[in-house]
Amino acid sequence: MPYAPGALKRLKGDSQAGKSASGRRRAVAGAFQVPERNKKQVEGKRILLVDDVLTTGATAEACARALLRAGARAVDLAVVARVRDTAWRGG
Repeated sequence: MPYAPGALKRLKGDSQAGKSASGRRRAVAGAFQVPERNKKQVEGKRILLVDDVLTTGATAEACARALLRAGARAVDLAVVARVRDTAWRGG
């Protein structure tokens, strides 16, 4: 399976710490894109997106949207850890 760590680029990067779920979604809206030079790595492919920690899913969703906009056929998500304490994540 090809590994393409540079296929997705973060355009803006605010810390997600202490933000509510809706605040996290707003912070990552439009924050990711597939650069034109990397679209061939994505077009028509089923992509496995790997995230270290899933809190609200806002970052993973924003990444998946960017990959799909760039022509990915599908995006699957693998997560190493998931935050389950809703008081900590603000929602």
